[in-house]
Amino acid sequence: MNTPSVSRKAIHREIRDYLMITIAMLSYCIGWSVFLLPNNITTGGVPGIASILEWSVLKIPAQVTYFTINIILLAVALKVLGWRFCVKTVFGVTVLTLSLSLTRDFAASLSLLRDQPFMACIIGSVFCGCGVGLGLASNGSAGGTDIVAAVINKYRDISLGHVIMICDIVIITSSYVVLKDWERVIFGYVVLYVTAFCIDQVIHSMHRSIQFFIISEKYDEISRRINNETRRGCTRLEAQGAYTGNASKVLFVLARQREYKRIMQIIHDCDPAAFVSLSSVTGVYGEGFDRMKVKHRTVKPSTDGNLADKV
Repeated sequence: MNTPSVSRKAIHREIRDYLMITIAMLSYCIGWSVFLLPNNITTGGVPGIASILEWSVLKIPAQVTYFTINIILLAVALKVLGWRFCVKTVFGVTVLTLSLSLTRDFAASLSLLRDQPFMACIIGSVFCGCGVGLGLASNGSAGGTDIVAAVINKYRDISLGHVIMICDIVIITSSYVVLKDWERVIFGYVVLYVTAFCIDQVIHSMHRSIQFFIISEKYDEISRRINNETRRGCTRLEAQGAYTGNASKVLFVLARQREYKRIMQIIHDCDPAAFVSLSSVTGVYGEGFDRMKVKHRTVKPSTDGNLADKV
């Protein structure tokens, strides 16, 4: 009975992911081609390598290097991340490559912030960081070190922005070989930091969850509608008013931030006089939310005969 509905939801979710990845790659393209490349400001990862090769004596177009290296990385990542991630990442890489090819000449003619390289690196890195974060939150990426970060994040609960920062710092430093300008290298470090910050902010905002405590005489109708219409579970807690001494039921609900309006509408439709407590939570792990990523600990006998933990 529910199979067609589930299929439609899955299709809508996939369409939404590809749409968000497209927007993410266009954002990255604006940051890289309009603000960073024309001002000789490098970034990290594969785009950083591509920028350096374009500025070098080889004069290889950035989009060519970017696409070639990513194809190699994706072939390696296919086994670890699965075809679903790789298909969306190939889509993201293709969109970014095509948009770069189409906008390079136009971006060069804009000459934005040519005399203000610091502002160019700030604005460009915001566009790039938001693009990368939005792509990762939509199960895709811009490729490069994003793939490395996604592989590590699959097994460890480590900040994606920090992983990318560690991978990129050597690339930015090496840009001095071509640019011969430490000021531009410092601007590259600024790009690295702002990009990492924006990635974490976007990822966290996309996965933000909220917690409801609902006190209402119509708890049964509210919980049934929340279960059916949002596919979120409700936990009923026994409670007693300290002032009146009356027994009551309290509904405990965890949901994504984007589901807030729908749940509040359900509560209002069922009981406008309901008492609702709402708060943000830093993380929710379990079915329907995020998966816990922790280091596995094994126990082995120590040399003195006692048990010892090993990470």
